[in-house]
Amino acid sequence: MTVKQNRLLNRIKDKDFKMKSLLEITEAINNKVGSEELLNIYKSTLKDDLKIEKVILFSFDETWKCILKYGVEGEVGDITDEAFFNQATTISLNIESSRKNEAFDVVIPIFHENRPIAYLLVGDTAEDAIQVSAIIKHMNFVQTFTNIILVAIENEKLAQDRLRQERINKELELAAEMQALLVPNSLPDDHRFDVAAVYKPHQQVGGDYYDFMDLGNDEVMFCMADVSGKGVSAAFLMSNFQAYLRAIFTYQKMELPEVIRELNDRVMSSAMGEKYITFFIGIFNCATRTLRYINCGHNPPILVRKSGDVEHLNLGSIGLGMFEEIPRINEGTLSIGAQDVLVCYTDGLVELENNEQEEFGMDKLAKLIQNHLQDSSGKLNSIIMTTLETYRGEMPYIDDTAVLTCKFL
Repeated sequence: MTVKQNRLLNRIKDKDFKMKSLLEITEAINNKVGSEELLNIYKSTLKDDLKIEKVILFSFDETWKCILKYGVEGEVGDITDEAFFNQATTISLNIESSRKNEAFDVVIPIFHENRPIAYLLVGDTAEDAIQVSAIIKHMNFVQTFTNIILVAIENEKLAQDRLRQERINKELELAAEMQALLVPNSLPDDHRFDVAAVYKPHQQVGGDYYDFMDLGNDEVMFCMADVSGKGVSAAFLMSNFQAYLRAIFTYQKMELPEVIRELNDRVMSSAMGEKYITFFIGIFNCATRTLRYINCGHNPPILVRKSGDVEHLNLGSIGLGMFEEIPRINEGTLSIGAQDVLVCYTDGLVELENNEQEEFGMDKLAKLIQNHLQDSSGKLNSIIMTTLETYRGEMPYIDDTAVLTCKFL
């Protein structure tokens, strides 16, 4: 066989090999193999088949990371820096920016949708200097092969991100449905009190809960709670809490401290110490006009007397689910006069910040209530929410906001 024929045969074999390699990687991509297996095929092709001795492959995933390295000693961080990635925009031979990259002869940027997604650094061994460089010989194929691999990995990443986002969206939808069940469809219309509530959910669904129940015998129960955390787990815990609380007052007769201990046990068994609930509960006797309450680590409701005097309902205990046993429970008792107004709320209200990063706070809320004592509970709630909207300016809501207002008649 002549030299010319031998060269022609080698070219045919080379093209045949490259075609088979492209078909193999295409088949692997179609079979949805993972990134790790794709990189193993890639490494085997470059190292074993093309005899390229030194390789580092950087991929961008929030930051530039080395996803493949062989034939090179030392830490990758010693080889390049951020400025290098910004400068290498075309295939480069011994570029100046690679002053730390003496081990490499060529830098190949990989673009996808007009943005760099990877950089391939390749180098020959000293022995390759006396013959045709494998890098130069297979440059176009290496670039094409790398592009196919990296775009496939990028697409896999995007697909995983989409699936993750779909799961998050479904979780938020479910949590929103559960959240909607945590607030009453309607509140009682009674000549003894004027009660109204408003709830503004945050983008990430949490577990704010309020309730109002007629217990009979001239007594009504009202409460407000907030669970730590967001999403389905938080909404599920609060849903369980709501059902248990209603069952207690429907089927059992307990004193308030005993109710709190029962609820604490329930939260502990449900959340296993991973979440807790802040909780305020009050029982108002319409005949004696006495309010008994316990505050379990919740934002203190604000009671504004007809005279304008302000009281904060702080007495109680720690939050529910923080400890297996609540060390101390203090029950508060108050006499309620006609036209006194009580506002219960969650932390999303008082912790809302304005453009100067100043919280709305309890003092502003108390002042707002004082200025609108003559208004109905529903109107007062509307004024509170409108004031919040103006106060926050361009700042976003950071949490759910719930308000339960009761004006005693």
